[in-house]
Amino acid sequence: MLYYNKNMKKISSRSTFFNKRIFPVIWFGTLGIFILIVLTGGSSRGSLKMPPIVILLIMIIFGYFFIKKLVFDLMDEVFDDGIICLLVRNKDTEEKIDYRNIKNVNYTVMTNPHRVTLSLRTPCKFGNEVSFIPEMSWMPFRKNKDIIELIDKVDKLRSR
Repeated sequence: MLYYNKNMKKISSRSTFFNKRIFPVIWFGTLGIFILIVLTGGSSRGSLKMPPIVILLIMIIFGYFFIKKLVFDLMDEVFDDGIICLLVRNKDTEEKIDYRNIKNVNYTVMTNPHRVTLSLRTPCKFGNEVSFIPEMSWMPFRKNKDIIELIDKVDKLRSR
């Protein structure tokens, strides 16, 4: 471990594992099962099988690009030390990101799940942007206090 200590606060969601690893398997597996059902059952006339298969293939293609853009780029864990930096983990790779290296914090609450994207001045191991899912509240559209604090810290450093 690069920098982690017990005082660091985890600001990423525990549901990231489900969103990155389990949901895609469920999505593509279910669509694959539906394709097998259409191919093996139903009418013996091939013309009736084509529309459902085309729709399922479109759902697979659309789902792939959607998941690639919005899910596969998410970091596994993000910790805030509260003083100078964030610790970001994705698979076996860790990176320490100084608050001063964050040029913008984009926080969207109108998506499910919510999404935080950090734009960086200097690229890190993960590129120019780092995205993660923050902990979510059971109250719809409620903003995460930790992310609001992070935005305030970055803004104070920027104004100096």
